[in-house]
Formats: sequence, structure tokens, C-alpha cells
Amino acid sequence: MRIAFYAPMKPPDHPSPSGDRRMARLLIEAMEGAGHRVELASHFRSFDGGGDAARQRRIAAVGSRVARRLIRHYGNMPREQRPQMWFTYHLYHKAPDPLGPAVTTALEIPYVVAEASHAPKQMGGPWAVGFDAAAAALAHADLVLGLNPADGKCVLPILRAADRLVALKPFIDTTAFAQAAENRHRHRREMTNRLGLDSQIPLLLVVAMMRPGDKLASYRVLGDALAGILDRPWRLLVAGDGAARPRVEAALAGIEERVVMLGEQDQDTLPGLFAASDIYVWPAIREAYGMAFLEA
Repeated sequence: MRIAFYAPMKPPDHPSPSGDRRMARLLIEAMEGAGHRVELASHFRSFDGGGDAARQRRIAAVGSRVARRLIRHYGNMPREQRPQMWFTYHLYHKAPDPLGPAVTTALEIPYVVAEASHAPKQMGGPWAVGFDAAAAALAHADLVLGLNPADGKCVLPILRAADRLVALKPFIDTTAFAQAAENRHRHRREMTNRLGLDSQIPLLLVVAMMRPGDKLASYRVLGDALAGILDRPWRLLVAGDGAARPRVEAALAGIEERVVMLGEQDQDTLPGLFAASDIYVWPAIREAYGMAFLEA
């Protein structure tokens, strides 16, 4: 099957790493692994993080134009080369889908959504325009794959039928992590030698971006918690970077002598890092699901 893939919040080839980008890539890999042909439909981002109604209206207007261009583009293709399904990843009031419903209606193909949420408390609020657009897209959906069970209660009433919501657990490709685990002692020896650490001391690990909001709040909780066990031997390895790094460093100031900042890590280096460490620690404040937990 030929599938048009769209991620309104962040396209899968976006340069900034995140769990959102990681999950989008995993979904594409899973569909391709099942024999489907997946193509990125558009890089258009509908995300509005500030609750700006005027910006949301502009996004909707531009999105309509992008959708019309896509409809013309697909319409000029031979039918056997057109998408047979549209797949939107991560749909909610801050990142609605202005493309999929219009394109699927014009092409008469199924509209599938993965990871959607609907928060009634946002109705009439700063994201009212995005809220209405996301709700309309959900009402249009032929299938919604729910990655977070907590979303189902509010999403289900919008759908045309209850059987349109299907649970899908978050997942990763475990191959590299399993291989690293088999070579844990080598990874630990190489890492402790490189960082000048005592290999006998428990190594705690956190892998998380450093950005304002919930991520920063989690770092603050972590710093406070670990400050309470300074009487025990341990070192904290922090893999991550971002705009909030100075505030993260301030949050960990009380334990700074125990902290090793590793900076941003490539996906290829993470399996060895997890294997070399002893305990994964992360408060995960308001995270829908943590990809790093699955990797750990």
C-alpha cells in the first residue's frame, strides 16, 4: 500500500531530536517493514505553542492552500501511483491537521491518525482555533491508533464509531539495545575509562532534552531527589542538551560534583550508554509516554 505520512507538529526528518520525532520515524519504519511504501506528504508545521489565535488562523489558511496543492499534485498522478491511505501522527489542539481531511476527501482514501488527544478544557481558550480543527479531523478519521490509554476517554466520543479507536502500545526496535546488553561489561569498561569514573560505583542515567516546561520541571525534581541521597555512592550521567541547559545546570547545582554532562547523544550511541549504566532515573512529568523508558 502507498501511504502518505504527515506529522503536523514536527516532521520525521526535522533536525531537532525528540521523542516525537523518534516515534514518527518508528511508525514509518514499522509500516515499511510490513511492506508498505511510505512517503512524507508535507513538511508543513501547524504547531502553535503560544496560544495565538491569529497565528492559528494563519496556519489554517496556509494549510488550506497546501492541501489544495497536494490535491492537484496527486490528481495529476496516475491513479496507481497516488496514495492509498493518509497517515497523520500526533494530532492535538496545538498541532491540528489542516491537510489530511481535505486530501483524503478529494482522493476518497482512508484517513488514519496515530496518537491523538482531545482536551475539552481547551474549548474556547487560547487554542480554540486549533482545538476545533483537531476535533474536526478526529471526527473525519477512519481509524485512530491510541498510544496513550489516557487519551481514549475524551477522544472516543468524537469518533464516528467506537471501533475506530484501536490501542497501539509505544514501541522501539530493540535490536541494537539487545546487542548492547550482551556486551554490557565492555560498554561499561570503555565508558568509565573514557570518563575517568570508578566502575564499581552505581551509575545513574537520564536521557532527556533540556527545554523549558515539563522537561525542566522533571530535572528540578530529579535534582531535589538525588540531593537527599548524597550519603550513598553514585554518579549521574546526563545525556541531553537544549535551550534550557543553564537552568538544568542550576537545578542540578546541589549535586553538581556527582554529575557528568554528556551533552546530546546520537541515537547510535544510546544503546551502549544504557547498557553501561545501572539505573535509569527520570520523573517524566506530564509525559504521554517516555521513549527513553522503553530504551532503558
